[in-house]
This record gives sequence, structure tokens and C-alpha cells, in this order.
Amino acid sequence: MKRTAYNAKGAAVVGPYSHAVSAGELVFVSGQTPIDPATGKLAIGGIADQTRQVFKNLGTVLDAAGIGFEHVVKATVFITDMANFAEMNGVYQDQFSAPYPARSTIGVKELPLGALIEIELIAKKD
Repeated sequence: MKRTAYNAKGAAVVGPYSHAVSAGELVFVSGQTPIDPATGKLAIGGIADQTRQVFKNLGTVLDAAGIGFEHVVKATVFITDMANFAEMNGVYQDQFSAPYPARSTIGVKELPLGALIEIELIAKKD
């Protein structure tokens, strides 16, 4: 099967991977952390600020693939402290409209660069 890779201009890559890869109609978006592309450092602030930056980064990658958040069918959220779930969820719900994508939220010990959150997506092209 042919794969097409998408890399978002200005978005950080901290390893040997593509920002997104399509296989047929599906687009698999690599996990994005709250790195501010202007500074190359983690977004300043708590979980809400970091979640907003993650969604900015995800939006840039989706745009590079020629799609938007309305194409997302599945999200996986990795969060380092489940006590931050409600605050993260408040920012998350503003990014989508009903019917919402399927989602898994996984508590993890740590994330790259000390991030509080990372989100990966699966989207479907029209």
C-alpha cells in the first residue's frame, strides 16, 4: 500500500517520524506535544495552555494534509496527571462538534520534554 507523508511547516519533530501519513482515505497524525514552534520550547502555563498549543500544532498538521478537525474520527490523549482531565477536557471539547470523534485517554508516567499532554489523531479524507 502506498503511503504519503505530510510534514507541517514550522512544526517540531523530535525523532525519526512524519507528522502525518495517509494510507488510502485514512490519515494518521503523529502525537503532538505542546511545543511552541516560535520558540521551540514547551508552551508556558498549565494543562489548559498546553492543550491549546497541542491543538494548534495538530491543526497545522491537518492543514498540511489538506483536511481539518471535522475529518477526525479518533483521538488518543496521553496525559501525565489524570487530575488534569477535566481542565484538558474543557479545551478538548471546544475543538470538535457533535458527533464527537471516538477517544481514548491514557494516563502516562511522562512525555517527551516534560510535556503534560500529547494527542494523536486518525482522520478520514472525504
